[in-house]
Amino acid sequence: MPQKWYTPHQVADFRPLPVVFFRSEAGREPVREWLKSLPEHERRVIGEDLKTLQFRWPLGMPLVRSLGDGLWELRSNLPNRIARCIFYLPEGRILLLHGFVKKTQKTPAEDKAVALKRKDAHTRYDTR
Repeated sequence: MPQKWYTPHQVADFRPLPVVFFRSEAGREPVREWLKSLPEHERRVIGEDLKTLQFRWPLGMPLVRSLGDGLWELRSNLPNRIARCIFYLPEGRILLLHGFVKKTQKTPAEDKAVALKRKDAHTRYDTR
């Protein structure tokens, strides 16, 4: 496949997608709280993966996988375990709905249900 070249004007048009944390009606940001609970070196890995997602969307495996229902999973490989952030993309933003450390091979249904519940709450009360 031939190399695609961009003019300086086209490069200036590439803007990262903003990352936004889901906020509950009570004002809590569960994904931000989860990230802050992790050790710094693990937060950095997830942060780098989020940055890649911001600047290179749309992406596929191995970093991003569709979960259906408009949900996507950011797959971060930490030094001794695996972390996941479930997100969706309303109006050109990345909205982080749920984060967890994986303990099973498959994404647990409970974690997807939490993300779907938060997505539904966000679509009803979108305050940006």
